Amino acid sequence: MASEEALASLGVGGASAAAHALSLPADAYGNDPRLEVMWAMKAYNHAEVYFNLISSVDPKFLKLTKLDDKIYSSFRETFKELDIKLLKPDDLKSDEAKEVWRPFCNQFEGLIEDFNYGTLLRLDCEKDYTEENTIFATRTQFFAVEIARNREGYNNVVFLSDSSKS
Repeated sequence: MASEEALASLGVGGASAAAHALSLPADAYGNDPRLEVMWAMKAYNHAEVYFNLISSVDPKFLKLTKLDDKIYSSFRETFKELDIKLLKPDDLKSDEAKEVWRPFCNQFEGLIEDFNYGTLLRLDCEKDYTEENTIFATRTQFFAVEIARNREGYNNVVFLSDSSKS
């Protein structure tokens, strides 16, 4: 993987410095392109690990956080009609959606580690992460949607399509 090669090229000291840099508050930086690349690599690695996880473990048994039950119940109370099988960018990014997502996410500040960090989220849950099928979301949005997809059976397609289990 390109991200693994990039991390390996940093060496132990560079990787340690990158990890430290990513732990600092965002206001400690301007628009440093190196930091943006590190964040993109971190988000990509998270997406890759998660997709491998739902490909190899029955998603209905996954517990993503200690707060899965609270996140799920609050999510479904707030977003009763949201089609999580096939999200549209406006479901997360329109002005109207942001007005609903903001208080939803903020209720988990201090409860979900890095609750507002950038994470990659698949739009169509039956497909892998690709440029066309991926949107940038907060970690809280990721957890809310993916916990619901796991509980409601939408991620079963990914798990069942893994040919290594046959």
